[in-house]
Order: sequence, then C-alpha cells, then structure tokens
Amino acid sequence: MGYERSSIAAMRGYVPGKQLASKDVIKLNSNENPYPPSPAVLQALSQLDPDRLRRYPPPAADDFRALAARLHGLRPEQVVAVNGGDELLRMVITTFVDPGEPLGVIEPSYSLYPVLADIHGSPVVRVESRPDFSPPADLAARMNEAGVKLLFLVNPHAPSGHLTTPAALGELARAFRGVLLIDEAYVDFVDPALHHNVVPLLAQHDNVLLLRSLSKGYSLAGVRFGYGLGPADLIAPLLWKTRDSYNVDAISQLLACAALQHRAEAEQSCALVRSERARLGSALAELGFNVVGPSQANFLLAYAPAGASAAKLQRELEERRLLVRHFDEPRLRDALRISIGTTAQNDRLLELLTELLAER
Repeated sequence: MGYERSSIAAMRGYVPGKQLASKDVIKLNSNENPYPPSPAVLQALSQLDPDRLRRYPPPAADDFRALAARLHGLRPEQVVAVNGGDELLRMVITTFVDPGEPLGVIEPSYSLYPVLADIHGSPVVRVESRPDFSPPADLAARMNEAGVKLLFLVNPHAPSGHLTTPAALGELARAFRGVLLIDEAYVDFVDPALHHNVVPLLAQHDNVLLLRSLSKGYSLAGVRFGYGLGPADLIAPLLWKTRDSYNVDAISQLLACAALQHRAEAEQSCALVRSERARLGSALAELGFNVVGPSQANFLLAYAPAGASAAKLQRELEERRLLVRHFDEPRLRDALRISIGTTAQNDRLLELLTELLAER
C-alpha cells in the first residue's frame, strides 16, 4: 500500500550472513565463536528461577553494569547495557545526531552503519581506508570539514582484522570535533602480547565511546547482549533517555553476568581461535591466497589466487555445505572473509579449497 516512508522504501536493508538450519553445515560466514560458552553460563541458565520470567527485569541491568565497571576499572555510570551491540549503534545515532546531520564511516567497514544512517535520515560521509585498511591520517580533518557529528570506527577492523593502536585512536579523538564510537566487537581476539587497551582513552577524551559485545569472545551471539563504555556525561543520555525500557531481558542479564564472572574460560576459547587463525592463515597462503594480516579478529580476509574467482569459490563451497562470506563491493570482490572455526572445520575448508583450486 506504500505506507512506509519514502526514504525507507528507497533504502537497502542490512544483509546478514546466510543462516542454514541444518547442523551438518559448517558456518564460517558470521564470525561466531566456534566454541561453546563457559559452563558457568549454561549452569546459570539451568538454574533460572521461573519467577524471574513473570517479572520485568532490572531496567538498567545494574548487576551487570557493576561487574563490567569493575572489569574495566570504571564506574557503573560509565556503562550502559544493550540488546546486542547493534542497539548501541542505533542509540548513539538517535542521541547525538539530528536527522539530516551527517555521520561518518571509513570504507570498507561494517555494512550496518549506513543502513542505520538511512533509517535515521542522515547522510553518510565515506572516507576510504588506507591499503592496509587503517584509517587515513586526514580522517578527522575530512570529517570535521563535512560537519560529521558521529564517527564509527570498528577496531579490530572488519572485514580485514587490522588493529589500530590506542595512540592513533587517541590522536583521532583529539582532532575530531564529534563523538567517536570505537566498535570493539572483536577486541577479545587481539593477541594479549600487544597489551592493547583503549579504555584509558575514556579518561583522556570526553568524546569517545566504546562498544563491547558478548556475541564473539563470550560465545553468546544467540543471547544478543552488548554494552557501551564511555565518560559518564556521554553515557547518561543513553542510559536514562534514549535506551528502550527494559531493553535487556532477565535471561540475557543473568547469562551476561555469569559470562563476565567467568571471563577466564572465555579467554581460553579466544586463545584457541588465535591459534587456529595463525594456522589457517599460513595454510591459505600456501594455497595461493593473499591473506590480509595480521588479523586481530576471529576471521581472515583472503584474496583468491590468480585465476580463481572469490565469488565462485564461495558458491562452490556453499554447494558443499560450507559457508564463507563474499562481499560484492569495491576492494572486496576478489576476497573471501572466513570466520575461524574449530580445527576440524578449518581442515574441511582447506580440503575443499584444495580440491576446487586443483580443478582449475
């Protein structure tokens, strides 16, 4: 009937990685953790008090916020709990950007950012990343010139896994005149030897927000739970004004608290992912792929060998019940983004790729 807004009718929605119900499909396309969550999370679920289901949950997730604050050396008023990191993205747009005002991204990046901008009615200022997928040196100047009020920067970068240092992010925050949201959905997979920690920037800059997710490092993608960190003045309107009422349910709060209380077990799964990331990257290189690296996320961006089509390889792998991601967009058309699986899953991927490439 055409009742939707004209801007919504004209826009293109977010396209997630393909989800197939069959358990015999190997999914290496959605950046899920291949290992289960902490046994403590499963125990908390099994011991759920049924009375919690008939009552509204704590509206601001106070217990979780206290745990997260303690984990990061912050105060609870510097933490907001959200229904998946994507809710935080929508909230910061609503809170800090008037409809019609621009927000900024570097390209390529997380494809949901411009979708949320379209929904809000905001133009998107796009700046190309460097060849290694790092932010360009003049990023802040170009965003300031365009009047950008909010800049999204995913770090480690998606889809390459490139890691920008805290020092470089601090320089960007200092030069940028709007709110800088650093999307750290994949930060749990960063090599511990790098001692990467962006949280101290929150005490140095009043315009920095951090997005954290339990979907990846904590193996809780199905729960949809994330949180934001920032200076109290930035968090306050998110927490008390633009957050949906009871935005995180009682079950997800319970499981998220258990996950943070048993972080060491999540770190063990991240260590396994890092080990497989290195092994898989080396094996792909031996097959002729140009693997972007070093990746500090739970995926690899691998450019197909000469004479091979990345899009065709993706389709042929899917026909053999193994899913990887292909993006039909500039700089990515010749590449596959491959989530890190278990040893057996990665071995199957390498086996199939070897067969497919041999046919050529």
